[in-house]
Amino acid sequence: MNTLEAIYGRRSIRRFRDRPVPRQLIEQVLDATTQAPSGKNRQPWRFVVVEGPQKRAEMVRVMRSGIEKARQAGVDLGSSENTARIMEQAPVTVFVFNAEQTDEAGESPMFPVDYQSIGGAIQTMLLAAHELGLGSLWICDVFYAYDELREWLGRSDQMVAAVSLGYADEAPDARPRVPWQDLATWLAD
Repeated sequence: MNTLEAIYGRRSIRRFRDRPVPRQLIEQVLDATTQAPSGKNRQPWRFVVVEGPQKRAEMVRVMRSGIEKARQAGVDLGSSENTARIMEQAPVTVFVFNAEQTDEAGESPMFPVDYQSIGGAIQTMLLAAHELGLGSLWICDVFYAYDELREWLGRSDQMVAAVSLGYADEAPDARPRVPWQDLATWLAD
């Protein structure tokens, strides 16, 4: 598979097979992820890998606890409950953190650079997983349980997202995209 095939063929997977992912494959995905471009070569990304039935059950319990707290506060929960179900089903969930930013310290001047680098790392993770035959889902619904998950994971740095990984149990069609011609402006001589 070449890069363009990976870009055009990758899909967000929301149903996973009940099949463990070999640790070597997860390590290969993480190794590829660290090759992402990084502004000022800061490499601010950090990862916590959650796998195994007991840890997944704990993770989902914590996630659902945060969702319930948000519900009681009157927050619109969006797709968070479905996301918890997906995280429960996926054999692996990788939490992605910004090691250069803690919520307590306030926003660093390099915050936009680090966030862009981490976004590039997550995209690289998704493409690497696809190349290696794994399905993936980039998850931002973890923000409904931000404090709870960070505490459970033992992290004080900033949680940016999570990515669930596993063998896909679906093959969704491509979702509609706005044509690039409607998005780009040309300035040329």
